Amino acid sequence: MAMSPEAQISPAAMKAAIYRTIWRWHFYAGLFVVPMVLILSLTGAAYLFKPQIERWEERAWQGLPTAGAVTPEAQVNAALAALPGARFHSYRLPQQQGDAAMIHVAVVGAADGKAKAMRDVFVSPQGQVVGVLDPEWRIMQVVHDIHGQLLIGKQGSWLVELAASWAIVMILTGLYLWWPRGRGLSGVLWPRLRGGARVFLRDLHAVTGFWVAGLAMVLLVTGLPWADVWGSAFKAVRSEMGWIKGKQDWTIGGAPASGDEHAEHHHAAMAAGTMPTGATPAGMHRMPDGTLMAGPAMSAVSISEIVAEAKSRHLPFPVIVTPPGGGQRFGGQVSGGWSVRSDTQNRPLRVALTFDPVTGRETSREVFADKHVIDRVVGYGVAWHEGQLFGMVNQLIGMLTALMLATLSVSGFVMWRKRKPDQGLGAPPMPKEKVMNTLVTVLLILAVLLPLLALSLVVVALLEKLVLPRMPNLAIWLGLENHVERT
Repeated sequence: MAMSPEAQISPAAMKAAIYRTIWRWHFYAGLFVVPMVLILSLTGAAYLFKPQIERWEERAWQGLPTAGAVTPEAQVNAALAALPGARFHSYRLPQQQGDAAMIHVAVVGAADGKAKAMRDVFVSPQGQVVGVLDPEWRIMQVVHDIHGQLLIGKQGSWLVELAASWAIVMILTGLYLWWPRGRGLSGVLWPRLRGGARVFLRDLHAVTGFWVAGLAMVLLVTGLPWADVWGSAFKAVRSEMGWIKGKQDWTIGGAPASGDEHAEHHHAAMAAGTMPTGATPAGMHRMPDGTLMAGPAMSAVSISEIVAEAKSRHLPFPVIVTPPGGGQRFGGQVSGGWSVRSDTQNRPLRVALTFDPVTGRETSREVFADKHVIDRVVGYGVAWHEGQLFGMVNQLIGMLTALMLATLSVSGFVMWRKRKPDQGLGAPPMPKEKVMNTLVTVLLILAVLLPLLALSLVVVALLEKLVLPRMPNLAIWLGLENHVERT
């Protein structure tokens, strides 16, 4: 029986060939993801401090006098009066005494009467409008949109997911290259300081990669449920296996997982008319000019009573009160009564309550423990990813992770530029030995777990098979000289 080409290679030559092959994977993966890793690291580091940054952003509307305070009903009236024709969507309780309440409203176009945009209206305890913000252009919303979609929508989500998939390949191959193989701890756990600049730069890259690998993998894996392709596949598997209990409280590709475009905080959809013209939520009444105003005309329970009840529950900030028929954060509309929910980023602390619009009694209560175990696992991961699972320590660990990823990217780029020839990409040399049969199992596992990685590998294979043999100069520049030999 004839032996396969790989079987004829000595063990030492095989190990060397595998090492060089994985080095090439690491090189190409790193070259692709370095810009994305820098973008995701910087925006992710900023988003870790979302509560502090938003508190700073609203600093002008905090610590206001409390003498002569009016009811929440009057505050809603003031917000709607400041933006004629606006529609009330939700009321955010002040975080501290003396802070302005935030009224979330839809602004209606004068020409066609349809909602055009959302606004966050800040109303003082005395019922004076003290500020208005466009939620789409708030600091953390922009950071969020860059981090998740690069400000280009669904296509941006695909690019982020593809980069995350290749970043996982980069980390795994980097760990293989870092593996000590009989060396001492210097250059493995800490960089060598006496080997010159080149050795120090190499060690800085390798050692940083080792220390950040575990934290980076956690960040990448916990971010996948948000991604469009991976998140959609994960949702389909959960549905098929019956692993869904209650509403999913994270988005997929920037859109509500429920497929309901009328979700609270999905601003474009909300502005399209989550509360259509003619609809009147409980606790509100319509003025002769069509403006929605808070008041007891349509309900025995007013928003002031619901807000008072919400305050008594001492839920984690932010606490959102939404009238029946208003949009929910992650899809659907409030049904059966007033909604009071905590939208804290520390998801294990979230609580959602519903109150009867006639009696004001609590009719339902959902806490984190009520969710399916899969959703609870994801919830813990999301809270960790956003730096809110256990306070400042979580934020600092996340910041350290982002700084190490940035160091890894910059040091890798500098090493490449130093060794890159004038002609060519400077990829590590391709081994003459054929080792792909040995590594195919690893590739298949990664392809099954990461759909966009699998798709990109198919594209790469097609380019290598159909394009590069016909473009020898490009093949040589990419370091794929074997494609020239096939022609």
